[in-house]
Amino acid sequence: MKKIKYIMSALAIGLMFHSCDVERFPEGSIELSQSFKKVSDAEYWNNAVYSFLRGRVYGIYSYSTDIQADQLNASQDFGNRNGDLHRWTGFLSTDYTIRDVYRGYYGAINNINTQLQGFDGIVPANNAEKAKMDGYYGDAYLARAYYYLNLTLRFAKAYNASTAATDLSVPLLLVPDLEAKPARGTVEDAYKLILEDIGKAKTLLANRAGAVGASRFNIDVATALEARVKLYMNDFTGALAAAKTLVDGGLYPLNSTKASIQAMWATTNSSEVIFQTKVARPNEMPNSNAPFYGFSAGNNDFRPDFIPSQWVVDMYDNADFRKAVYFADTLVTMSTVNASEKVNIINKYPFIVGGLNTDKSTNSVVPKVFRIAEMYLIAAEAAYRSSPSNTADALTYLNALRVSRGLPALSGISGTTLFNEIKNERFRELAFEGFRLDDLKRWGEGFERRDPQSTVLVRSGVEFSSKKVEASDLKFVWGLPDNDVSINPNLVQNEGW
Repeated sequence: MKKIKYIMSALAIGLMFHSCDVERFPEGSIELSQSFKKVSDAEYWNNAVYSFLRGRVYGIYSYSTDIQADQLNASQDFGNRNGDLHRWTGFLSTDYTIRDVYRGYYGAINNINTQLQGFDGIVPANNAEKAKMDGYYGDAYLARAYYYLNLTLRFAKAYNASTAATDLSVPLLLVPDLEAKPARGTVEDAYKLILEDIGKAKTLLANRAGAVGASRFNIDVATALEARVKLYMNDFTGALAAAKTLVDGGLYPLNSTKASIQAMWATTNSSEVIFQTKVARPNEMPNSNAPFYGFSAGNNDFRPDFIPSQWVVDMYDNADFRKAVYFADTLVTMSTVNASEKVNIINKYPFIVGGLNTDKSTNSVVPKVFRIAEMYLIAAEAAYRSSPSNTADALTYLNALRVSRGLPALSGISGTTLFNEIKNERFRELAFEGFRLDDLKRWGEGFERRDPQSTVLVRSGVEFSSKKVEASDLKFVWGLPDNDVSINPNLVQNEGW
């Protein structure tokens, strides 16, 4: 990816050099309005879209919700990292996780809004330049839709057609304005904007064909995001249509061996990947999922902050190829209790020998943002929920994924039994990718943590290993950051915060 030009806004310059007699910008910088003169300028901004995106997937943007949900137990050595989040009690709107996720997404949105406004002043010299600009616009709209979806999932109630017009989402900013104090839009407004941005992106990227393992947006990535969005808003007919486009297209065949599934997570090569962010040493590295791994270089051992519960490991049959890929049965040491024990730790984001990552402590891999397996799951759930009496399509998509993972096909099931199998398969396939909490929220389900792998290595008690959360708990929806609410009188805080 090309180097991103350093651009400073007139506002930032004014603040930086207030009361100084300075006539030039710092070396290597230009004033914002001068950065939108020609198509080559737009390319720098387009590179920034992907750079920002890489920094807003994985890491705190995904592991936080998994830590809050029911899959993991806090280890004895977790040091209260993400502790309030995990316990639910004490999880306040002052929490750094809330602050960083909210500001991370909005920082990227502000960058996109700035470039969309600036692009309007660039006049392409020919059809080739016009095509480039169309692509840059399409990338920006699609990225903005992605961010607004994630903000809405975290800071708003699950979509409910009967209340979406009044349920509050997040401020929906379309132009850059550092002085703005916007009110929150509704959930209906948010999803309308998200679908409008996806629609624009699909038109602008129509000629950019999908490609296995793509690291730039294309028409298939737009369709994948559309399928995900429509599932979350209970548009099951729309979700099924979008997912079927990708599943039935045949470009992304499912991996069907343990080795190929392992390679998907350990390398950049997989037939299943619709979109993954570009990474490169040394300056374009992805976020880390280190709390799952906890390799101590000094001690040459593993001390993860969070360990999967036994019931989670048991959700995978021994014939399931994913079991040996997603978990590593290894010795774990806890210094606070002076104990070591062999347990299964998360290994979905493995140390890559001779590849991208040569430092076990960072636990970094190329982020897989959209995979065809998710589309099979969306198709199965959407087929069932759009027509529960018609089980054939739901079973077809569910079984295709199951068989590819080494499991037998299911038959003779329907109704609640079928839906539970679809939910269980979604749990198994997408484990530790940040989907679990939002799935529980949209299904209207609470949870109870249970069955820790070790009673010695993990924290026990009602706030940890046996934590029970009702489906009605208000903290399924995060509060807006306390500081943002304090400085913006137009922001209404979520209930319970």
